[in-house]
Amino acid sequence: MSADQSSGDALYHAADQLRVSIVIPAYNEESVIRQCLIAAIYQSVPAHEIIVVDNLSKDRTANIVRQMQLEYPESPIILLSQDREQGLIPTRNFGLDHATGDILGRIDADSVVEPDWVEQVRQAFHDASVQAATGPVVYYDMPMRRFGLKADDKMRQLMLKLAKHQYHFLFGSNMALRASAWQIIRSETCRDEKDEMHEDIDLSLHLADHDLKINYCPQMVSGMSARRLEDSPRDYRYYVTRFDRTYKAHNVKKMALKAPMVVFFSVYFPAKLLRAIHTVNTAQPARRGGQ
Repeated sequence: MSADQSSGDALYHAADQLRVSIVIPAYNEESVIRQCLIAAIYQSVPAHEIIVVDNLSKDRTANIVRQMQLEYPESPIILLSQDREQGLIPTRNFGLDHATGDILGRIDADSVVEPDWVEQVRQAFHDASVQAATGPVVYYDMPMRRFGLKADDKMRQLMLKLAKHQYHFLFGSNMALRASAWQIIRSETCRDEKDEMHEDIDLSLHLADHDLKINYCPQMVSGMSARRLEDSPRDYRYYVTRFDRTYKAHNVKKMALKAPMVVFFSVYFPAKLLRAIHTVNTAQPARRGGQ
């Protein structure tokens, strides 16, 4: 065996030993947190820990997590409480700060990761130069889910091309970064007290400031809800224009990066109609007796 082969094998073995933490910020997520945790538990490669950070929830979110700790005592489910301030960013930061894995996965409470998600996250970090990774999503409460996954993947690949691979953006529902990379940027990430920005884009731009490589991994798939489509047109518009406000905060003026806004605006009404039809169809009781 050559020295190069031996070195390569050692790197792959080291990557296979990487501990992957999963951090889940949660605020009033009683309707989705159980399915999120079940998906995180049943992985081909177990997560090092599954951390739910409850942020002043007024519903049964924390109680459901406690119940699941009792139901799955062999699973490393950890419930933390971030009650100093309301907000996704301080809750996300609290979870990442308390995670003890080598790789810090970050998903939403309505995410349903694929059964090989942790395994694919490990694969994504086989390359020692990769400091963060993200992948596509499949909308599990929309029709034509696999078609939607392919479309989401194509859109994200297009974004990379339009940005000429200068910017790689993480997606908050499906992302991971090295603990060492988080330590570098943790004190710099924007607090966004007015809640005007996309926190995952902000995270990506801070990583880029330090030339910390972000990789896009098509096999690293997470499911998520399309409940954003339930927003009014006005609220949805505010959500989409968060891209612009995040770019301005970082003085990023690349016109090609407006592409996601165009895509999100263009799909809102047709996707909203599809979701409404799908919701009605799935809510109808099955007919008996072939009628």
